Amino acid sequence: MSITDRLKDLGVTLPDAPAPAANYVPFVKTGNIVYVSGQISNGPDGFITGKLGDTMDAAAGAAAAKTCAISLLAQVKAACDGDIERLVRVVKLTGFVNSTADFPDQPKVINGASDFLVEALGDAGRHARSAVSAASLPFGVAVEIEGIFEVK
Repeated sequence: MSITDRLKDLGVTLPDAPAPAANYVPFVKTGNIVYVSGQISNGPDGFITGKLGDTMDAAAGAAAAKTCAISLLAQVKAACDGDIERLVRVVKLTGFVNSTADFPDQPKVINGASDFLVEALGDAGRHARSAVSAASLPFGVAVEIEGIFEVK
């Protein structure tokens, strides 16, 4: 099954790739590797803001992380001239969670992105990963995730 068909079955339509918010590029493609800049939690109503362990729980954080994964795929699609089917695999994600100092569940939050990518891409969505806490993130968002992808 194609990636497009899997996404459709999941009820996901990739948005246009988000524009960068500062002086950087949204992705860099070198050879068959695409490095995608950090994508922040953003939903239909705007930025998903909050601090895990204070104003948000892990389930809400995981939902926010899923939006980051969708934006990551949108950037990969843009890097592949609009052809998401050129995606070979997710190589690595680095997830940043806006959380209190005593919040221990960063991995559960970033699972929202990881689980979605495996659901959407099958084994090609399995990846290496880091999940870390951040004292704050741009615009007060709950989650930011960057990724490395192999494409053809």
